[in-house]
Amino acid sequence: MTDIAQMQEQRLNALRQTASGAPKLPSNPFFGVGPITDATTDEVDSRLRRIAFDAWIEKTYRKFDDRGNDIGGFTTAEISRSMHRGYPADKILTDMMRAIHRYFGFPRTNRMAVGLGGGHSGFTVCIQHLMNANDAGQRVYVDTPRPESDPSKAAGFFRQSWATQLIEMQRFAEKGCESRIHFAASEGVIPTAAELAALGVSIFVGVGHETTGANAYTSAEIRELLSWLDGDPANRHAVFDATSMLGAMPWEPELVSAVMAKCCLFMPFQKAIGGISGYFVASFTPHALALIEKNQQDPAWAIPRQLKIAPPIDPRQPFSAKRSVDAGPFYDPAEDRMLGGVINTYSALAFAETTFGLLQSEARVGTIVELNRRSAANRAVIDEWVKSHPLLSLTVTEAERRGAAVTLLKVEDDITDAGIHARIIARSKQLLGYEGITHPNGEYEPGLDAARYVNAFPGTPGDYRAWVGGIREPDDVVALLENLQYAYLRAKIVVLEEELAKHGVTFEAPAKADGAVRKDDPNRAYTVLVADLVGLRFGAGGEPDYSEVKAYIEEKGGSFHLGPLGDRSALEKGRIHFFYQPNLSTEAEILPQTDKGQYDALIAAATFIPKSSVFPLGGVRIGAGTGNMGSASWGGGNGEGGEAALMNTPGINSRATAQMAVKAILKVMPDLPVDRLHRMVAGGDFDTGRQLKDFPTAKLEGRKLAVLGYGNIGREVAKLAKAFGMTVAIYAREHHKRWIEAEGFDYAASPVEAASGADVLSVHIGLGRLDAATGIYSNAGIVNAKVLGAMKDGAVLVNYDRGEVVDAGALDAALASGKIAHAAIDADLFSDAATGTLSGPMLPYLPLETRHKGKLELLPHAAADTDHPSRVTGARQAVDQIFDVIRFKSVVNLKGDLPEGYGSGGSRTPAGIGKVTKQVVAEAGGKAALLEELRQASEKIAAIAGALSAVSDPDHRGRIVERYTGLLVENADRQRALLDQLGLYGPAEG
Repeated sequence: MTDIAQMQEQRLNALRQTASGAPKLPSNPFFGVGPITDATTDEVDSRLRRIAFDAWIEKTYRKFDDRGNDIGGFTTAEISRSMHRGYPADKILTDMMRAIHRYFGFPRTNRMAVGLGGGHSGFTVCIQHLMNANDAGQRVYVDTPRPESDPSKAAGFFRQSWATQLIEMQRFAEKGCESRIHFAASEGVIPTAAELAALGVSIFVGVGHETTGANAYTSAEIRELLSWLDGDPANRHAVFDATSMLGAMPWEPELVSAVMAKCCLFMPFQKAIGGISGYFVASFTPHALALIEKNQQDPAWAIPRQLKIAPPIDPRQPFSAKRSVDAGPFYDPAEDRMLGGVINTYSALAFAETTFGLLQSEARVGTIVELNRRSAANRAVIDEWVKSHPLLSLTVTEAERRGAAVTLLKVEDDITDAGIHARIIARSKQLLGYEGITHPNGEYEPGLDAARYVNAFPGTPGDYRAWVGGIREPDDVVALLENLQYAYLRAKIVVLEEELAKHGVTFEAPAKADGAVRKDDPNRAYTVLVADLVGLRFGAGGEPDYSEVKAYIEEKGGSFHLGPLGDRSALEKGRIHFFYQPNLSTEAEILPQTDKGQYDALIAAATFIPKSSVFPLGGVRIGAGTGNMGSASWGGGNGEGGEAALMNTPGINSRATAQMAVKAILKVMPDLPVDRLHRMVAGGDFDTGRQLKDFPTAKLEGRKLAVLGYGNIGREVAKLAKAFGMTVAIYAREHHKRWIEAEGFDYAASPVEAASGADVLSVHIGLGRLDAATGIYSNAGIVNAKVLGAMKDGAVLVNYDRGEVVDAGALDAALASGKIAHAAIDADLFSDAATGTLSGPMLPYLPLETRHKGKLELLPHAAADTDHPSRVTGARQAVDQIFDVIRFKSVVNLKGDLPEGYGSGGSRTPAGIGKVTKQVVAEAGGKAALLEELRQASEKIAAIAGALSAVSDPDHRGRIVERYTGLLVENADRQRALLDQLGLYGPAEG
């Protein structure tokens, strides 16, 4: 191939066809492991399947003492210790044979043998037992071309080897004659009943089906074969290599049932059923069993002991005793038992895995009828896809002859050079797998891991071969085809570049993108209003210190300005300028600076931002709630309907607020009068031995805390209470239930249920959604008389949330009755400097303090907003979010609607606060040393816990306890610490 222009055009065409990138991946890349597999999607799924298998073994195979008492389950460790005889090995084998026989629909009249061997040797064993060179009248038909004939030469050794074994059996037998074997003119074609009868055939051998050639028998051929069998059922036999047929028979159900009943079927475990070892099972009709018994009385050849399915009845007379299938390794479904033992040393675990895998597949897919239907449907999916994708064609041109378990495709391309074509195919398989491909200019394309082992057998007229039976979903099959096409085209680009390089044509490697792509305008100065304090600790000048956040802004390439925006044209372009005005408070102060979009974006904390303020690029609230972010730019506090992004910094002050809430509890519980005792002790007026009894108290341990809300603060309060030994019940929406219970808390379906019998109620539910029509928030008054009445007498209420969430009238009555002994409230209180008028959600509580002196503690929403480190951390994060939204149009911690033209940057919270996001898990995956330590700790915990769960014998368990207690506790402690360190402890996102 030397036409440079043509190669250039072909390369460009392939580039155009792959410009949109790689297609969707299949659920797993293993398209070469048989039509019936465990279908695990990845390494996690596979490990979970292994754990499930271990548990199934322990549940299914039990130990019994000599009195018949169940004393526990067998473990995989016990069974793997050479346990291949007796109980439970015999039961495991019988269970597997029963499961296979039942699921695939073999009739009760047909017995099923088990023996050693894979595809070739196992199938040969079946023929060795049926064929007899001493019977001069026996004729055999094999549905594959004669080895070394012209039709077979392209098939290579693998395809020819089936028939070669049969010829050699006849050729080397004393009375053999290879002319008794008739061969087909082409692969997988069954003659008519009349043709088989005319040839005098008594054994039909089906090996030319889809395993390698991706072809199947037609319904008409199967009907002819069955008609031939019915003509003389006692003397005519058919035996199929059913490696690809099981679960992929694309015929009418009645034909499938007839084949299962009237034909002998051979199946290698590792391919047909999904086992891991080289064993086969083979079903035989009663007439075939009679032929085997007859042949063994006058055998033409020796069959190795491990493969013999008709052993001597009297094992003490291996030569002279009668050989019978009644003593062989057969499962008899009529009696539901094995007639003979397994001759070779088999792996009981391999048999158990087959049973387990088959049961799992049945649960996922359904009956064998459904599996056959799904296989035929997948064949139709492939047919339709190929019609609209001319690059790939099906090697089997006749639709009804196309296999329903295996597809074989060839590339229809303008590459005519066979060597170049072979290189492209080889490179495409590197890309389909894990190796990837490298261009001549050094550009590397990592492996897709979309399809492994899609090799066509040597000599077959195709380029890609894959198992696509009904165990797979149609979407998976389409994804496979899309990836085959994509990988071929990408590999073609590489090989053509290699060829062009021989002629001096080279291509520059594309420039690597360094991080995210900037989307801001370098010729524009961006402005941000900072309307609240970004530091709460007083500096040298006696004012709150903003220096940490100022330095952070400047480190990121921004500019920090004290005071309002002046001459915008004087600002340096290409920068983000932050204007710090923490004393803005009223609408009258804010609107003149913000009503015309003077600032592109906003950072605020407690200040209420009026509806008419305009911030076209978005705003961030330092904290979780956004009720004060009233600008119509983002649609108000709900962030709905605006053109800009509303964001928050959830979790920043969660720990500070939670700790203040617990401080409020600890002031009154335990109810030890520490101030009085201090005064008595300091005055020398106390005798510990005589007077201590006069001050009884009760610890927090064992008391119940009810938490309303499973947000960041509510969860932190619950964790602190749990550390004190309190029982914690949490009310939240139903979808939080799994995470609440996973953390060891009790889930409550309603506020009343949570408060029932509670010693303390802590509210962290937020105001909820604002009803635009009524102006009322959905959670206003959620702590009402019913909730308070459900608590214990003398309980404590903590509302460090929003003042409106508690019905102040109901609290008044509860304080008066003694139902509530103490209440701690933290809510906003505002004072008009000109008139002295008070406003804010604290107002309804002020009269209660007068009526219930000493029973209330009132704070001006100070629990969350007086912690300097939290405010600085929140401000720094808000600055990050502003940079992301301006520079990259990426919105982090979105509240409400995502504006058009922006992308979601996910959520971000401090480590250990809030939900565990996919980003956190991804970051944990990059911390190799910590992750490896976590894996080792977790595996040790799982091993010890699994053993304790599985072992029921007290002495045996005692030995485990003696050996591993220290290891278990050490790794449990380490696991929890590592989970916290990696940020993996808590509810998951979504």
